[in-house]
Amino acid sequence: MIADYKIHEVSEYINWIYFFHAWGFQPKYAAIADIHGCDSCRAVWLTGFTEEERPKACEAMQLFKEANRMLDQLDAMYQTHGVVNIMDANADGDDLLLNGKRFPLLRQQTAKLKEDDPFLCLSDFVRPLSSGITDQVGAFATTVDAETERLYAEDDYKRMLVQTLSDRLAEATAEKLHEEVRKKLWGYAPDENLSIKDLHNEKYQGIRPAVGYPSLPDQSVNFLLDELLDMNQIGISLTENGMMKPHASVCGLMFAHPASRYFSIGKIGGDQLADYAARRGMSIEETKKFLAANL
Repeated sequence: MIADYKIHEVSEYINWIYFFHAWGFQPKYAAIADIHGCDSCRAVWLTGFTEEERPKACEAMQLFKEANRMLDQLDAMYQTHGVVNIMDANADGDDLLLNGKRFPLLRQQTAKLKEDDPFLCLSDFVRPLSSGITDQVGAFATTVDAETERLYAEDDYKRMLVQTLSDRLAEATAEKLHEEVRKKLWGYAPDENLSIKDLHNEKYQGIRPAVGYPSLPDQSVNFLLDELLDMNQIGISLTENGMMKPHASVCGLMFAHPASRYFSIGKIGGDQLADYAARRGMSIEETKKFLAANL
């Protein structure tokens, strides 16, 4: 499925905490996004900060106002885009078989705080091939019109404002797309009724780990996802190192298992590095480049 969205259709899904983080603000200042826009509400919000914090809160308030003004301008000319593929799937050890294509994954190896904590792999959330029962897994990618990367080349502030908003819009599109997948396309949670805050707090059933995030750290699997999705359909291309262009793009997998949860692979040993490299069909040296943070 391919979906195209107007900016205003996904902007309500923006997680403003990460937007403000990109501008150097602590999470408490992002709460301005939850405040009604009237002068009295903003004034009450400001009184919640100490005198020393109030100038920073005023900066956050002004930034939020300018961000929304920019969103209105972008809405007139640009869109966001998503593609998703719900595939037949089974787990085969630490690999997934997605529509018959092998998708190698990593498993946690680092010592646990609790002795009975499992060493997780994303394949744990999919029925094993030995069960004889076919399961399903989703693959997705989202992006923003590439033209936004070239806006305001002569204005550093506005260019950064567009870039940070575009990053959030790509993530917001993934949030909206995932909601539609759960309720309609895959349909395993048709009666879900969650607020935007609930979505940001991941109260929904299932997970959607993105490439580059802790449970799916190998950027080279973008090439595998591209084979499953044909990301060029929505304007995404890959560099020779697997980076997505436009920069404001996200891709990953979707799991529906009720017990699925986000986790971090953490550090892996030489044994798993060699095993994973063999399963990926790459040399150990090449694999090291993609997993440097995990070694």
